[in-house]
Amino acid sequence: MSHPSTGDRRRAGWPGRAGWPRHPRWPGRLGLALVGGALGVLCAATPATAHAADAPDGTNYRTAITGLRPEVPGLSVRVVEGGARLELENRSGRTIEVLGYAGEPYLEIRPDGVYENTASPATYLNRTLAGNTALPAGADPARPPSWRRVGTGPVVRWHDQRTRWLEEAPPAAVAADPGRSHRVRDWVVPLRDGLRPIELRGTLDWLPPPDPLPWWSASLLGALAIGALGLLPRASRPGRRATVALAVLAGIGGVAALGFALARGADAGPGGMLLGLVTGELWPTLTGLAALSAGAYALTRRPAGDFALALAGTCLALFTGVTNAAVFLRSVLPLPWPATSARILIAVAIAVGGGLAAAGALRLRTAGRSSGTPRATAPGTSHAAAAGTAHAAAAGTAHAAAGAGRSPARRWSVGLTADERDAGSSLRHTDEPASSG
Repeated sequence: MSHPSTGDRRRAGWPGRAGWPRHPRWPGRLGLALVGGALGVLCAATPATAHAADAPDGTNYRTAITGLRPEVPGLSVRVVEGGARLELENRSGRTIEVLGYAGEPYLEIRPDGVYENTASPATYLNRTLAGNTALPAGADPARPPSWRRVGTGPVVRWHDQRTRWLEEAPPAAVAADPGRSHRVRDWVVPLRDGLRPIELRGTLDWLPPPDPLPWWSASLLGALAIGALGLLPRASRPGRRATVALAVLAGIGGVAALGFALARGADAGPGGMLLGLVTGELWPTLTGLAALSAGAYALTRRPAGDFALALAGTCLALFTGVTNAAVFLRSVLPLPWPATSARILIAVAIAVGGGLAAAGALRLRTAGRSSGTPRATAPGTSHAAAAGTAHAAAAGTAHAAAGAGRSPARRWSVGLTADERDAGSSLRHTDEPASSG
């Protein structure tokens, strides 16, 4: 009775020695599918979608609100997106107006929603952060207001040029001594509650930028340390531990990327945070998910895990770390959290991403060198026949070598005279048996 070979049992899906398959296939396939899907969307996306919201990556000018005068119960205003916008929430039950740059009605925040005046030049100038939108012919602050509803809730956000520094060149005091903090100006945005004027007051200050050298140094040193794990042989015990460490680090890098993406949308609340993951912060979101998926796939210890780690690490370092490295150069960031936390997240993304890329590349290079190419056999020759031929050839070679090692047999010859040769010849003829007819 013939028994199936080991290869047949493995192809048929037979369990291993412990009674279960040695390598479950579904985690690897799931991880590879997630990596491929995430990275495929990355390739289709463009870096311009990384910051779809009209907010800067950072600035050295700090906009702050000092208060409302007079105070209005139910009315609150705050600075969001690193000073790029103001947010006003009206829970007073009355209509609050925001006046434009010429004193004309610009916005009305009513209990039933937000309305903008299409005749106000501020309606168009405030659509972008730079404030360079071309004005239509009907934009005239002297015209009667023409209201258009733009929101259903009593909350509005808008750019306001009175609260920011718009010039490319810094103020004279800042240019003279950029290493110190400076008060640039005090600003006022006029509001109106019915016929009662309200002043929203605030300040604009220059904060010196941080030193980027320590952050870049920590990021690069971390990448080198993580990349050194790729020098350990993959099949060795330290190499298997390094695989687990790289998978865990990939998870940490993915969490850092997602944390930064969530922080960028935290000003808008929980709903805005989730929406920001797929709009303004699509790039860090996808690279974070790719890193998490690559880490999960690497835990299956399949050879393709090294490639997944290298590819996900490269995307993490470039599209989350390097593209947001402005946090190392700016003192004010568009986050509701301390700026140091954002710098830590980006440093982790660069270190982990660069380290995973280096470690994966080293392992792939080592695997390519160690894999040898088998000898080609004649067409139609089975592997068993080829092996038998090789074994016979080796045995023959060994036998020939053994024979060559022995001394050749010595041959002896004796010289005979002509009479002795004739006598010997006759003697041979006499000894031969007679044949009967």
